[in-house]
Amino acid sequence: MHMRRGGVLLLGMLCGMAAAADPVCLASAKEAGTRETRCDDAGGSAIQKDTMCSKNQESPCMKRIAPGVWKIRCGEPETATPLEYREFKPLDGALHELGDTIEPPFSIEEVLYRSTARGCVIELPLGRDEDLYGFGLQLKSFRQTGKKKTLRVNSDPVADTGDSHAPTPFYVSTKGYGVYVDTARYVTFYAGSHPLASGIAAELAAGKTFAPDASASTLYQSDADQRRNRDMMIEVPVAKGVDVYVFAGPTLKAAVQRYNLFSGGGCFPPLWGLGVWYRGEGKFSDKEALRLAGELRREHIPCDVFGLEPGWHTHSYPCTYLWNSEHFPTPDAFIADMKTLGYKLNLWEHVFVHPDAPFYEEIKPLSGDYPGMLGLVPDLTIKKAASLFADYHETALIDKGISGFKLDECDNSDFIGSPWSFPEHTIFPSGLDGEQMHSLLGTLYTRTMYRPFVQNNKRTYGQVRAAHALAAPFPFVLYSDLYDHRDFIRGVVNCGFSGLLWSPEVRSCDSSEDLVRRVQSVVFSPQALINAWFIPNTPWFQVNREKNIAGEAMPDRETATMLCRRYFEWRMRLLPYLYAAFARYRFEGLPPFRALVMDYPDDPEVRNIDDAYLMGDALLVAPMTAGQTQREVYLPAGVWYDFWTRQPIAGGQRHLIAAPLDTIPIFVREGSIVPLAEPVEWVGEDTVFQLEVLTFGAACTPFTLYEDDGVSFDFEQGHMNRITLTYDKDAGPAAVKTGGFLSSRYDVRSWKHI
Repeated sequence: MHMRRGGVLLLGMLCGMAAAADPVCLASAKEAGTRETRCDDAGGSAIQKDTMCSKNQESPCMKRIAPGVWKIRCGEPETATPLEYREFKPLDGALHELGDTIEPPFSIEEVLYRSTARGCVIELPLGRDEDLYGFGLQLKSFRQTGKKKTLRVNSDPVADTGDSHAPTPFYVSTKGYGVYVDTARYVTFYAGSHPLASGIAAELAAGKTFAPDASASTLYQSDADQRRNRDMMIEVPVAKGVDVYVFAGPTLKAAVQRYNLFSGGGCFPPLWGLGVWYRGEGKFSDKEALRLAGELRREHIPCDVFGLEPGWHTHSYPCTYLWNSEHFPTPDAFIADMKTLGYKLNLWEHVFVHPDAPFYEEIKPLSGDYPGMLGLVPDLTIKKAASLFADYHETALIDKGISGFKLDECDNSDFIGSPWSFPEHTIFPSGLDGEQMHSLLGTLYTRTMYRPFVQNNKRTYGQVRAAHALAAPFPFVLYSDLYDHRDFIRGVVNCGFSGLLWSPEVRSCDSSEDLVRRVQSVVFSPQALINAWFIPNTPWFQVNREKNIAGEAMPDRETATMLCRRYFEWRMRLLPYLYAAFARYRFEGLPPFRALVMDYPDDPEVRNIDDAYLMGDALLVAPMTAGQTQREVYLPAGVWYDFWTRQPIAGGQRHLIAAPLDTIPIFVREGSIVPLAEPVEWVGEDTVFQLEVLTFGAACTPFTLYEDDGVSFDFEQGHMNRITLTYDKDAGPAAVKTGGFLSSRYDVRSWKHI
């Protein structure tokens, strides 16, 4: 057992009075004693669970609030937290499916808490060999063991300090558990970075001191032995208490699933949302947008969603949410024309409200006392403010045929001279301050904008530039104005730990090679998005901005167009596979894109791999960057197949993979079934995918296709089919359909055994 030291008050000593007032028990169910206590459910779950407490009536308990989920209340938490504003109830049935007899990963005696002049501090035990991951969208690092992270909303992180578009106070361990700290403050995590006071003597005795001439590498080494007396220390500023939620696995992957299910399950985008997206130049008019949309169709470039950038507003920094009559004189006709071409429309906006906005005066008293980009910042925690914002969007835009929205620049910044956003000392009518609102604003927006789509029984898929905790159910994907391709790949790998989705969108490219490599990465990501907001012609016509504006094509335009088209078609081939992965995200909490360590936590070789990831259960994707013609890929234990050549490759070792520009390394796990569709240029209401089903290995794990209308929430009422695909070398292939959806989305035309 992890030994505790003196000098800091035990959690129970500080929380005992709170336990008496609030019958949420605050200690260890492991110490099953002689008394049963039924505790109130403060976790939002409909499940009430008995909790075993110790003999001492004043001794606190750790309360189980759902299968595999425990809550610890420390001190007096603030009321304005992510959990307070969450939209969805936990999926208790799915949590039960993961198992409900798992014990917490540590006892209450191993948890310390104290209130300080700065806020409060919680300490949790760390084992010698465990590694930590998560903390939201972290573009600069992957394995977080030994690091200090201050989770602050900042759109321009320049160092690995914790700044992020989407800082999430949730981490997971290779020991098979996760921890969520329910706060909107800029919380700091010392992830085993500092020794315990009681461990200093042991460190010195073990020779952990250095001569004055020690090398830098010796001074700054971070090995497992140095971590044996270190804990996770969590400092929450301002607050005089906090609720901590512990998610047992028993595996790292199951801990992530429990967190997502506790959040309400993952999002389930409409089928069209998983196709290809293209955002036009920022000042496009209706004629220019239709020109480019028609060009994409003539070049047979698959595309489902066309996005309009700031120019559709009469004012955009801040926003009026009114069509620019000079650029879009007849918006209803424009929407109809784009629909005829097969496009869904997505509109860019800010949450900062211009004085010309139709609801400005009504929302003004419900906004913060400082502006953002010279506009009002509505307090979307207030029901009336959220309704004013959402109702206008519903009647003026959604009811007219707009399919989704992109919220830009809601994430604060240190480097913008103009009034980019509101300061941390802003006060909002609800009592939130600017720090809390910066943390919550992106998620509050997604909650606000999700509701009118639900009310109209329409699914949406959008973009947002900031998010926080418990965001998995919202169908919004993160993006960034930063643009390092390597960081973007790391973002795809990291987001799966925290219930977030990330798009390594294709925007600025240095060359046609850079363009193709970025297209490959984005095609195998949660949102296949081309963001051409600063060029009037497609990037495969010309990547150079000045030459693109001048209409001068690249010498290798035809090759670039062919390669981009090829990978966009692969995106469409994979739609049924990807839709099934998102269905599992929705119902089981399993991230559709995830790090290798999530599936192979006991393999030390994968603990630092941040440039390859799993897409669904079958595919391992290893993106390339410009300048690479080969790369090293580690394949975990077992047999894998090259996706392109279909040749088997031994796992448990590293391979040097040659990948010319027309190839991205992808591998298929043995025992997998992969349905591939004949590519379509867009997903229509009556699209039926013609499938070829690939099977890899002698005996395959069954694969479930999810079939519904692809656009509504009717699946929640049972209007969905499950098509179970199986293959056995003796029995052969089979497809069995069950469910209550009366139409068909899939037609299995052929099987191919590899």
